[in-house]
Amino acid sequence: MNAFKQVISYMAAHPTAANLMMLLFLALGVISVTDLKRETFPDFSVNAVEISVAYPGATADDVESSVCRRIEDAIDSVSNIAEVKSTAMENLASVVVEMVEGNDIIEFFNDIKTEVEAINDFPGQVEDVIVKRVNRTDPVVSVAVTGPMSPLHLKYYCEDLKDRLKRLDKISQVEILGFSGHEFLIEIPFYNMMRLGLSISDIEGAVASQNLDLPAGSLETRQSDILIRFSEERKTLHDLENLIVVSSGTGAEIRLGNIARISDRFMDDEDKILFDGKRAGLLQITKTKSEDALRIMDVVTAFLAEEQARAPSGVTFSITQNVSKIVRDRLMMLIKNAVQGLILVFLAMLLFFPFGFSFWVAMGLPVSFFLTFFFMKHMGLSINMLSMVGLLIGLGLLMDDAIVIAENIAAHLEKGKNSFNAVVDGISEVAAGVFSSFLTTVFIFGALGLSMAGDIGKVLYVIPVILILILSVSLVEAFLILPHHLSHSLSNHTGKGQRSQKNRFRRSMEAGLEWIREKVLGRVVDVAVNFRYLFIGLVIFAFIASISMIAGGRLKVRAFPDIEGDVLQARILFPQGTPLERTETYVDLMVAAAQKMNEQLSLSQKGRPDVVKHISVLYNINADAGEKGSHVATISLDLLNAEKRSGTMDDIISTWRTLAGDIPDAIAIAFKEPAIGPGGLPIEIRLKGKDLSELKLASTLLINWFYSYEGVSDLYDDLRPGKPEIQVKLKQGAKIRGFDARMVSKQLRAAFYGTTASEIMVRDESYEVNLQMAGPDKNSMADLENFYLINSRGDRVPLNIVASITHSRGYAGIRRVDSDRTVTVTGDVDTRVANAADIIADTRKRFLPELNKQFPNITIGLEGQEKEMKASMGGMIKAFAIGIFGVFCLLSFQFKSYQEPLVVMVTIPFAFIGVVWGHIFMGLDICMPSILGFVSLAGIVVNDSILLVSFIKLNTARGKSAKEAGKMASRERFRAVMLTSITTIAGLLPLLSERSMQAQILIPLACSIVFGLLMSTILVLLVVPCLYAMLADFNLVRIETEVP
Repeated sequence: MNAFKQVISYMAAHPTAANLMMLLFLALGVISVTDLKRETFPDFSVNAVEISVAYPGATADDVESSVCRRIEDAIDSVSNIAEVKSTAMENLASVVVEMVEGNDIIEFFNDIKTEVEAINDFPGQVEDVIVKRVNRTDPVVSVAVTGPMSPLHLKYYCEDLKDRLKRLDKISQVEILGFSGHEFLIEIPFYNMMRLGLSISDIEGAVASQNLDLPAGSLETRQSDILIRFSEERKTLHDLENLIVVSSGTGAEIRLGNIARISDRFMDDEDKILFDGKRAGLLQITKTKSEDALRIMDVVTAFLAEEQARAPSGVTFSITQNVSKIVRDRLMMLIKNAVQGLILVFLAMLLFFPFGFSFWVAMGLPVSFFLTFFFMKHMGLSINMLSMVGLLIGLGLLMDDAIVIAENIAAHLEKGKNSFNAVVDGISEVAAGVFSSFLTTVFIFGALGLSMAGDIGKVLYVIPVILILILSVSLVEAFLILPHHLSHSLSNHTGKGQRSQKNRFRRSMEAGLEWIREKVLGRVVDVAVNFRYLFIGLVIFAFIASISMIAGGRLKVRAFPDIEGDVLQARILFPQGTPLERTETYVDLMVAAAQKMNEQLSLSQKGRPDVVKHISVLYNINADAGEKGSHVATISLDLLNAEKRSGTMDDIISTWRTLAGDIPDAIAIAFKEPAIGPGGLPIEIRLKGKDLSELKLASTLLINWFYSYEGVSDLYDDLRPGKPEIQVKLKQGAKIRGFDARMVSKQLRAAFYGTTASEIMVRDESYEVNLQMAGPDKNSMADLENFYLINSRGDRVPLNIVASITHSRGYAGIRRVDSDRTVTVTGDVDTRVANAADIIADTRKRFLPELNKQFPNITIGLEGQEKEMKASMGGMIKAFAIGIFGVFCLLSFQFKSYQEPLVVMVTIPFAFIGVVWGHIFMGLDICMPSILGFVSLAGIVVNDSILLVSFIKLNTARGKSAKEAGKMASRERFRAVMLTSITTIAGLLPLLSERSMQAQILIPLACSIVFGLLMSTILVLLVVPCLYAMLADFNLVRIETEVP
């Protein structure tokens, strides 16, 4: 301690050291803050590998048996696999392999890739296998491009814009939506093939043999080597039309254009986007984890302003789905609250200390913040919603050390010491307690940062990391910089002089504080300590009553509070096989309902602005269904800013749903906001088993059960019927007629599915040259039955002669997890009417056991928000337990006792009384941010209790009894405890009173800290003396023999 006191004396006396250190901290922060990236949520890694395999023309059953299962078997020997999720759909297999946390993802990826590439028994039609790491890209903004041009030229224009955007400094990720790949489609009428005795395969061979671009070696001359290349590539419709299909010895030729219709077209008609009713290309701009969302948006805005000035007549650029605006609004809201909190903290200090004294104590805030920015940059942390929350909590927490020091210095000044000695002695006296308080806070937050689990945990861990950084920096500032400044600010003050120079207001404040301390707190403490067993019993009763508010359902529990956004989507799902024209008809009805909704809701808005700014229709996209095709679509509404519109998002959804009415044949129409960051659906239950029929029956029963709850909507499962299927099998005797399975399947596939003759490059884009039978010849059963097959002898035989034809229907997609088939039931909950956690809890208690009895071969698991919350809550509880144990060990070492640390730690759960009643008073539900706020609160409560126990022990060493020592310590620490509470509350008060929609996710966190702190401030001053006296009753306290 003498060495420490010498350091304090040196820094306080040195004329420049403290100022130089402060300037260095500020300079490091200023240099770093401009380089910090800004985003909504912190980036978190997804430790998974995705395997994608295209199997054109295959059903989901074929893909499952021929691709998914073979991949699962191949990778079974790879170590550190947490979960394998497989999805078999028409034409495509997708397998996502998640790695156990804490392992090397590069090694894991290489092991998976090696095993998959070794598979050699895939069906012949399977295309290249793609193995890649799952990487997150965060959306920033989308730009809708419309104009008076054909879809083909619109795509070319969008591609040019994309290329120029990607050449800009801050942008690396741009994707074009609204167009499929290009193809030259050759459609051959069945009659022409029969007339010429040709099959699709014959024509394919003719096209492929005359559409070549190949290196043909080199010519070695004396001067140099010259490369030889054969180039006979057909890149235009005219070139393909002139391609010779049949020629005779007499010179007669039949060209492709004579027997076929050739078109340059998009491969998928359903792959299109309408923006405000016009065909559009959508430039979707995303960011990698190293890029800044707001800088990207600034670059995009400047680029579009330039482009609009020189764009062709009628071309417009419209900003849509602007996620960067959410980033900007939320960060500005937090910055505003942080500045207001800083001002309130300073004003609170002025109530009790001189201006110069308060100024230098408050200066610790910006100094600590700027040095924290420096460490954030070099640790790869960003400015985001959660790191700002950490800084906001730190705004109150980091003042604790400075206030404890400042208050003790003031106490020494009042004893008549000069400013230098008051500073040195005041800091030295509380240094051990302050450092101990710091370590306990680090134990709690450190354990929290290391133990957070789940995707939510990966995001929330940023808060404890930021808090540890800022508290560490503030401790350095309080011990090394603050002494010099306080010493100089008080250089003209002695104890008596200070008292005489106080202004009337501060004298009144101190008189009032003194009256409260002696007449109110003093008397209450005396009564509480004298009747300590009764008082502690009442506190325990209040704690139990508070817990019962949650257990009894008076206070609801949920994963996260609702946050109003500016984008609303209707995700539409029809049965597979639904033609595009039918989907378009019902989409038009939904769009008309949205327009009518806009007219109605705009009337209630101030100034009557449009509530719906833009309407985008994205065919072939449905994020919930995980399918593509003419049967899915998404309608996306850009809404008036949430801060400006009246009514909630639930009101808008309810109105749109009512106006749209029932949509015939729709499997599901889900109204929801696009998700940003981690989370999940309110209702998401996974059923695992072997039998799909059994799984489907169980999921139907589960869906019917959920429909019994009011407020539940958008319920469906992911096992849906596929397209109607025709199964063709060879009859006996087919072999005699010259047909085998391979021959028949190949000819059928070429005619009805099509075949690719070649691929060519046109305008830097790959075109497929595809052949198939003309559409009018394959639109009825008769066309299939009468389709002529050609054997090796050239004989033509109708299909129904050599094959039997039956009808069936499989599934649109088959999901598998860890080699078991799964069906997942999902749904949404209207939070105005019901609570998802209550519904899930009731279902687990009353229905799932019965479902398990009925289907013993099915395993039931909770997913979505429930799983994420369970994982994160489990991590928090584990972290809390580890942190509390660390605090106990530290305090036991400091107090040289096993019992006395319990006096400090028992105040932590009692602070939950304030948390519960604060949420009830504010009308909030308990959620993840609430729990995080309570854990943060634990550090503050422990800090106050440690210093109070330290002063109790100091008083007992001076000869006071445990009872008297406790009463005196409460009076002595009253001002310091009050000040730390007032400044922490002042720092968070602007956020707690914030009415911005963007603040709704943070208000529960602020509520936990503010109301918990209000309760713990009273309880610490009353409960700690009582508990210490109770331990003394049983001789369980260690009495110091000398004054420390």
